[in-house]
Amino acid sequence: MTKREYVKFAIQHKETDRVPYLIDFCPDAWEAMKKALGEIPSSLYDNYVHGVGIPWWNWHQLESDWYGKETPKSKAKVIGTGSYDGLADSIKSAADRTGKYMLVMIYGSHFEKAYFSRGIENFLADMAGDPAFAKSLLTKIVDKNMVMLENVLTIPEIDGILLGSDWGSQRGLLMSPAVWEDMIAPGEQREYDLIHSYGKDVWVHSCGCIDVIIPRLVEMGLDVLNPVQPECMDIQDLKNKYGDKLSFWGGISTQDTLPYGTPEEVKKEARRVRDMMSKNGGYILAPSQSIQGDVPVENIIALLEVANEPITRAI
Repeated sequence: MTKREYVKFAIQHKETDRVPYLIDFCPDAWEAMKKALGEIPSSLYDNYVHGVGIPWWNWHQLESDWYGKETPKSKAKVIGTGSYDGLADSIKSAADRTGKYMLVMIYGSHFEKAYFSRGIENFLADMAGDPAFAKSLLTKIVDKNMVMLENVLTIPEIDGILLGSDWGSQRGLLMSPAVWEDMIAPGEQREYDLIHSYGKDVWVHSCGCIDVIIPRLVEMGLDVLNPVQPECMDIQDLKNKYGDKLSFWGGISTQDTLPYGTPEEVKKEARRVRDMMSKNGGYILAPSQSIQGDVPVENIIALLEVANEPITRAI
């Protein structure tokens, strides 16, 4: 099987002899790895997913009223980024060369995009104090996203699209479920439906405790949820409730075990999470965030050794 097939099987909730992994590093952790090991062998670290960048857009030269407490009156100006020149060919080349799942990685695409323009405190205040403005801004963001997404969804080698916005803190949603349903869900649904209409998988990144909206995300057709933080959600409960409908990417603690455990404790925890979350498929192995520089190199190596192990249970 190719690495792409392992990921597709996981998303289809089929068990395989190995669990695919997608593990990211912050620059300081990556530099520590290179310093300790020199050239990092692919036998130790070789993700099953290839991250793809696409042309996108950013806010551009916003007037000062966008950073004040009052509702801005000036136009929200934007600018495109990236180039389409050779994009399809480069994605095809990467797919052919690696045999990996091709994932477009966008991250801050909706709610985060809104508060990038205003600051998070101001935009949360907008949602409560001027909901018409907040809804209008969120709609404009999704309108722009839809155009940018459709420009690349015809590329056959693209397997999935990762969207994202951090809707939660470690205590719960940053807004009430009713506000999320009213302001966030409609735009998300438009994007999910567009992506699915081209036969691609929908991945979403949201930090924090968002378990209260997971049933809605399942209804909306989400395929893969990240980062599944065990510090604030019961991942066994998530697997029990939604494991036949939703795939999970993440779940291994980056706040406790990875930075503070021993290599053997890291292996034990990684195997426990892997075996639990991959039962009947539906899991891409990873920490609950990108690995940071506070994680000892020997613990990173321990994690990667487990990531490369075959599953020993009967399949």
